Amino acid sequence: MAADKHPHVDAANRYARAVVAGTKPANKWVRLACQRHLDDLKKSKARAYPFRFDAEQAERVSRFIELLPHTKGKWAASGERLKLEPWQCFKTVCLFGWLRKSDGYRRFSKALILEPRKNGKSAWAAAIGLYMLAFDGEHGAEVYSGATNERQAWEVFRPARIMALRSPQLCSAVGLTVNASNLHVLGTESRFEPIVGRPGDGSSPHCAIHDEYHEHDTDDQVSSMETGMGAREQPLQLIITTAGSNISSPCYAAVIEARRMLEGVVENGELFALMYGIDPGDDWTTEAALIKANPNYGVSVKAEFLLAAQRDAINNARKVSAFKTKHLNEWVQAREAFFNVQRWQETADAELKIDAFAGRPCIVALDLASKVDIAAMVILFRREGGGFAMFGRWYLPEKTVELGENERYRTWATEGRLIVTEGDMIDFGRVRDDILDLSGRLQIEEVAFDPWQATMLMTELSAEGVPCVEYRQIVNTMSEPLKEVEGLIRSRKIVHDGDPVMTWMLSNVVAKPDAKDNVYPRKERPENKIDGPVALVMAMGRMLAAEHSVYDSTAWSDDMAYF
Repeated sequence: MAADKHPHVDAANRYARAVVAGTKPANKWVRLACQRHLDDLKKSKARAYPFRFDAEQAERVSRFIELLPHTKGKWAASGERLKLEPWQCFKTVCLFGWLRKSDGYRRFSKALILEPRKNGKSAWAAAIGLYMLAFDGEHGAEVYSGATNERQAWEVFRPARIMALRSPQLCSAVGLTVNASNLHVLGTESRFEPIVGRPGDGSSPHCAIHDEYHEHDTDDQVSSMETGMGAREQPLQLIITTAGSNISSPCYAAVIEARRMLEGVVENGELFALMYGIDPGDDWTTEAALIKANPNYGVSVKAEFLLAAQRDAINNARKVSAFKTKHLNEWVQAREAFFNVQRWQETADAELKIDAFAGRPCIVALDLASKVDIAAMVILFRREGGGFAMFGRWYLPEKTVELGENERYRTWATEGRLIVTEGDMIDFGRVRDDILDLSGRLQIEEVAFDPWQATMLMTELSAEGVPCVEYRQIVNTMSEPLKEVEGLIRSRKIVHDGDPVMTWMLSNVVAKPDAKDNVYPRKERPENKIDGPVALVMAMGRMLAAEHSVYDSTAWSDDMAYF
């Protein structure tokens, strides 16, 4: 690929390589996005890979953007045109260069882009909107700039309108009319307009741009636009935002899903995510943090401005949260995942089978906290030569699997990853029968259970001669084995069969040390299930207790029942 023929593609690939090599400062999520692009370029050479990269198409969109004028500041005053920085080339060529081999349409139908303020996201999104309106070959294209209020909805539409007004050749070439509150292409009956809140059900967007998604209390606008795209061949939903402080928002949920996609926890070949910010452990008071989080540092966002804002935050605690969200893209109320999911995935072995451990001693742990959602069984073995091997079984009632919001469960059920029981509650009889079956093949030393839901089940198992032990899920019993599991994962000493259900649940676990450095597994949202990791921690707790290496007898209540 000649550099003079595809200069923007070449700049994008150089940027990606520099980020991956560490010579261009970037956080984990940007590094993973760049690595994904470079890996996909290699994969695309294989006939079976479903996507290909079209440098000509990527270059076409990039050239179009650079024909448009600036609309603010000194560049607008001097009549200069937009110029894509290498990082902007990267997101542009990725979005428009990747195509499906099956039909030639674009690969990415959704993009989540997090950039701190003043990094030029509104001008870039406005240019994308104009391209989608006039040059994407879509008849009757509907392009929307959406937000929660009118002022924000115009943050993208206004520069698009000004760009059109200052580009008479563009208007003449495509028959574009610039009106007070919309742009209209008569020849194709296409339009570009701002929207506020939830649009009507009649919308059929070809491109939907959602600005400052973190301000959305509900997902109504985004989901309505997404469902309205069904009739379009290659629509694009573009979400551009900074971070926020509401971790129960749909924006934060989208960020978590994008992180899991970039980590390889979930597959989503049609989602593009580029999320700038700093990494955990970075010193937010340094200039290095500003450079890492702000890709347009010294270009559209002045170094002096950011350094001054940083000094204000350092000197005034009330300004810290706003500074971190707006200029470093930190979710100020969010916690990082407790476990290193990437290390966990590195110890996955698809060939690992429980039958290979026949007759071997093991601990079985049950987390049966709910009868209407996931119930977890973990079987934990010590491995010869050190470390552990873990297997999991996950039970759900069919009514829960069938709920509309549980598409993930339905996929896993189809793949045989879940054990689905009839009705609207988990059949604990199935759990009992599975343990009895395992007891005939394995040497079950204990079945650990929390008494919240499992007393009757444990009574039945004990009557069959299965050794059971009560394990209350309190800080005293969970903290040390949780730390132990985290350390073992980090050091790659727990092997497993790569079950995506367990990987997903591990990525949901958050834990923050208290004043005594105790930790306890928690989740940030009700839908983020952690039953599997909780059961694994229980099993590890019994392993450690058997060695008398962790628990002091005072950590157990006097009336703890062992039977």
